Amino acid sequence: MTDSSAYRVDTTSRLAQWRIDSLASCTYRKSDPFKMGNWNWHLSVEKNRVLSIKLYPEISNLTRDNPPIASFIIRVVCSLGDRKPLVHPGITNKQIKSNDDFVWVIDTQLTGKCIIDVEFLDLKISSPNGGEPCSIWAEESTRRRSNATALACLSRMLSESIHTDITINASNGSIVAHRAVLATRSPVFRSMFSHDLKEKELSTIDITDMSIEACQAFLNYIYGNIQQDEFLTHRLALLRAADKYDISDLKEACHESLLEDIDTKNVLERLQNASLYQLPRLKSSCMRYLVKFGKVFDIRDDFNAFLQCADRDLIAEIFHEILATWKGF
Repeated sequence: MTDSSAYRVDTTSRLAQWRIDSLASCTYRKSDPFKMGNWNWHLSVEKNRVLSIKLYPEISNLTRDNPPIASFIIRVVCSLGDRKPLVHPGITNKQIKSNDDFVWVIDTQLTGKCIIDVEFLDLKISSPNGGEPCSIWAEESTRRRSNATALACLSRMLSESIHTDITINASNGSIVAHRAVLATRSPVFRSMFSHDLKEKELSTIDITDMSIEACQAFLNYIYGNIQQDEFLTHRLALLRAADKYDISDLKEACHESLLEDIDTKNVLERLQNASLYQLPRLKSSCMRYLVKFGKVFDIRDDFNAFLQCADRDLIAEIFHEILATWKGF
């Protein structure tokens, strides 16, 4: 067994196994972290007059705030002797925060290669309202299934125009949707439908600054059914819509995406949008790309044209960045 694998714990489903090459020579050994449920875990062995095995979660904010309540069976199988596994009586619903919360002391002499096998029966966290602890596996499985079903139903409602009650007029076409869904996702839409505005009275919304294709992408995002290529194609239109209709998660998704592929062809447009829609990380990244990495010299003509029409405060920020960078040389 190589040094790199000597501390590795293999996992599959709810089972973890640590293979130790020589228990006889072991005084203390701690495994690498391994993932089970929401937590990273460690196993450790200490051999003096007796053998002590510990299982505990890695210290983290998650462990402190939501320590695991574990049910598991732990076994030790050695290559020498009668090879009959030693099996712990089992742990049920034990909260484990530190490396002293579960210690298995074995006074039987064990030598040679061995496998420490941990079968996790359940992992729970304390209920926030003081009720019974909740199984993370049962909760996750139920939530995933419920979410998938709900999103599929929402998608069908839009794609098949099931009981639609609002028409959206884009610049080159119209599309139908549902007031309740739009109002749930956007406080601006909710306000439109709650007051005596023309959108409520006529059951229409005019979004003439978006094409029908961008508007479809916007609705697909709202209904949880947008495709990645569709999102990338309409990022800037989606950013404008997210800002206009106060959909913060879409705005942040666009912000994150626009940070990923800045180049000389798009940096000035993105800098302008970062300033317009108050995206500080995008603005900072564009500034660094232009100034610190010297790309402003590669697009000198475009940059000069940009300066003729850009916001004065933004121009001042650019020149401040240039002066600060040159001062450092």
